[in-house]
Amino acid sequence: MAAVALLIIIVAWNTPALDPAMYPARLFVTYVHEAGHGIAAELTGGDVLGFVVYPSGAGVATTRGGARALILPAGYVGAALFGAALFYLTNTWRRTRTLSALLGAALIAFSVFYARPDEQGRITALLVGVGFGLVLLAVAWKLSLMVNVLVLNVLAMLTGLNAVLDVRSLIDNSGAMLGQVRNDAAAFSAEVLGLPAAVWALLWLALSVLALGFAVYASVIRPLRQPQPPDSVTANPEDETILDILKRGR
Repeated sequence: MAAVALLIIIVAWNTPALDPAMYPARLFVTYVHEAGHGIAAELTGGDVLGFVVYPSGAGVATTRGGARALILPAGYVGAALFGAALFYLTNTWRRTRTLSALLGAALIAFSVFYARPDEQGRITALLVGVGFGLVLLAVAWKLSLMVNVLVLNVLAMLTGLNAVLDVRSLIDNSGAMLGQVRNDAAAFSAEVLGLPAAVWALLWLALSVLALGFAVYASVIRPLRQPQPPDSVTANPEDETILDILKRGR
């Protein structure tokens, strides 16, 4: 199922005719990116005053205090870690529907507390967070285990692989579509350590790939290499992970 999710993302992201269908996904990646800045501020003793997602796909998080050395990369690296953690949990936790519901509820709550309208009064951030939250709650309530696994894997890879899918904009410094990565790297260079912004962008790219690669190895590759005990049959099909299904088919 993870391979199907990856194929969907690669095809959709590189097919111009599908851009309208991918537009909400692009906004979601920006949402996660900006939320990462805010969460890092809170975790390092600062405050998140709010964040904005623009219809163009850009975003801005406003924070006060905290550790700038962690807040600035937290949008980009935080999105990668979010994607890696979600991928790992989706493919190992037996309560996938519960995971969908928890993530949906968290998105709605975070949006209500911290999403702000932009200068034109557009509430894009609130619509993205609440919209995706409601969809995830509906998926958890109404749809099958396999659909839940597919949806969560797509979301995980969208956020965890955005650096890979947008790598040219990171390298040529032309301005990234997903959360304005270029501005984060330039700000880090100016405020924390004065290496070229491209160095930080490439470092964050490497961290993104490593995080998702580790999640794939730990949740899919390593368990598939382990022999399955003959009596390891899950009584309740709804408690199965995707790995249980794959192992049963070997």
